[in-house]
Amino acid sequence: MSQRTPDNTTHADIDSEHHAAWGAPPSERYEALARDWRPLFARIRASAVERDIAHRLPHEEIKWLREAGFTRLRLPRGQGGVAATLPELFGLLIELGAADTNVVNAVRAHLGFVEDVLTAHEAEWQAHWLGKLSAGDLIGAGLSEAGSAKVGTFATTITRTPQGIRLNGRKFYTTGSLFADWVAVAAQDGENTVYLQVPRTTPGVEVIDDWDGFGQALTASGTATFVDVAIEPDWIRPSDTRFPYAVAFYQLVHLASLAGIGRALADDVARRVRRRDRVYSNGNAERVADDPQILQVVGRLHSAAYAARAVVLQAAKAIQRSYEAHQDAAASESRRQEARSQAVVQAHADAHVEVDQSVSVITRLVLDASTDLFDALGASATLRTEGLDRYWRNARTISSHNPRVYRERQVGAFAVNGTVPPSFYRVGKG
Repeated sequence: MSQRTPDNTTHADIDSEHHAAWGAPPSERYEALARDWRPLFARIRASAVERDIAHRLPHEEIKWLREAGFTRLRLPRGQGGVAATLPELFGLLIELGAADTNVVNAVRAHLGFVEDVLTAHEAEWQAHWLGKLSAGDLIGAGLSEAGSAKVGTFATTITRTPQGIRLNGRKFYTTGSLFADWVAVAAQDGENTVYLQVPRTTPGVEVIDDWDGFGQALTASGTATFVDVAIEPDWIRPSDTRFPYAVAFYQLVHLASLAGIGRALADDVARRVRRRDRVYSNGNAERVADDPQILQVVGRLHSAAYAARAVVLQAAKAIQRSYEAHQDAAASESRRQEARSQAVVQAHADAHVEVDQSVSVITRLVLDASTDLFDALGASATLRTEGLDRYWRNARTISSHNPRVYRERQVGAFAVNGTVPPSFYRVGKG
């Protein structure tokens, strides 16, 4: 029989209900929107530990999301989406991250490409890709390289031959591409950088799951090779302009993943403490669930998760303002007016700074929580089959992608000297 709490709910009720103390939703309609997705998120989470141990890639889970329309959330209703705002999107990414951050990272490149399409000035290119995205096409990553190219350039190249355009090169960190229909590629075209989308199954393209990281092991973030791939001209974007809040957006996806990890581990530990019947002789109660020191640990974990979520959603508002400023400027006849131009530039700068300010705080909160959780549990919690180690492994891996030390420096440079963070990042030899 379930034990009653002082407010007359049962422990079983608390265990099965959606946690109600995470803070206000990011919009009035968010709960109605999220309610439709939570059963699918729960289904994804149910197999997360088993997949992590068996190294089973989430092909099926990503298929569920695609079929349900998750990859179209930001699209207008006429293109099969719900016109989700960025705070709404990031709220859902936190919840999906609580289920499995591998899945969040696997769709990260796709979500960024959607922003490229929504903010594009090239009407024909935009319409073409809105149609593809509306049909459910999925985009994977093919920008980063692990080779010898210098910072700001790519070793991957396109060449123009009598037989047509050809793509050759090798990419790494191709997150999500093994699950995708298209690979978003950056390449050198002489002195210029070009962006193109290449069908994953076209001849000459090979995507390999050789990612060997100790965390985020199921994102298929491995190698993609392109050998004399015949490129159709309409696969190449007409310009190299990307959405102005790109760096902030991609980093905030990582932060949403971290917030999701914080939420998952906080709930996981609370559930285990509630059910735990083994106690230490030097404990403070006959039931672990009544031990004030253990409850303090659980409270610390939930506080960290609460704060991480709140910071992500606050930063998402800044990105939304950047998006709106960009769209307003594109639609306005007065876009050249100096005051309006300054406001747009300021909105973009604020988005980058607010996300940079979030990185160090969220990283520290979640990494500490992923270690502290073991203080509330016994040695059996360290068993590989329990899967609790994946929280730290995944959080540590995610937070290594864009080092927080640089983010902290950029925030300091902005605060002291007004130096705006760079709007695009490149990795390579110095």
